[in-house]
Amino acid sequence: PPTAAAFIMTVYGDVVAPRGGVLWLGSLIDICDRVGISDNLVHTAVSRMVASGRLEGGRAGRRSYHALTPAARAECAMDERLLYGATTETARWFVVHAPGLPEGVARHFRMGRMGADVWLCPDHGDTLSTTAMVMRADLPGDPSPMARFWNLAALQDGYRDILDRFGPVMADLASGVRLSGCDALILRLLLVHGFRGVALRDPCLPALALPAGWIGNEARLLFRHLYSSLSVQADAQIGRLLQDSRGPLPISTLQTDARMAGLACAG
Repeated sequence: PPTAAAFIMTVYGDVVAPRGGVLWLGSLIDICDRVGISDNLVHTAVSRMVASGRLEGGRAGRRSYHALTPAARAECAMDERLLYGATTETARWFVVHAPGLPEGVARHFRMGRMGADVWLCPDHGDTLSTTAMVMRADLPGDPSPMARFWNLAALQDGYRDILDRFGPVMADLASGVRLSGCDALILRLLLVHGFRGVALRDPCLPALALPAGWIGNEARLLFRHLYSSLSVQADAQIGRLLQDSRGPLPISTLQTDARMAGLACAG
């Protein structure tokens, strides 16, 4: 099973954030149970996420509800662009001098260590939440040396795992295999969870900087097609299975419609 806290963020990012950002704890326990995460692990993870400022809790009668904090909403919005929007190479980069930069910040902004306290990261229009010295840099004429600042072999392995695990699912659907609504939802969550763990570490280097046989684009294409193929049944199941403080979550919203349109255009 995936780790509880990481999977909970996947559920909130993929399902809850575009539908108001609030989820009944009972619904969260139910959806986590379907991937092998016990209710005790959910309670522990939620408590820690509240303490760390990612979720905030509330009650209505005997029911507990949790919403994304503003900081977590901003994180989900950044993930939204990277996962469901068009992926383009960036010609602009940040060079960051940051002594003692926390590992989590470096990972969040997909930084590559150039040496000592100097880092390189893509400029995708996001504000770097750091007090370090930040300088903008243009793409060099020959970008191939940039690859050495990231562990591209690990990213390649992650993308290969996505293709190995979910490629057969795509083939089954193409051959006419039918899924239940619940299976479609769980598969989509597992797809997002697995792909998110790789794609959010990928700096999206220029094509000329990538190693021969790079399969990141193939994995991203599979993600887009499979996500779209699962979504009609998955979204219908959301309206039956998951609730916020007002009742069942909506099947679709303007944000989910925009997401699907973005996937269609990018795919």
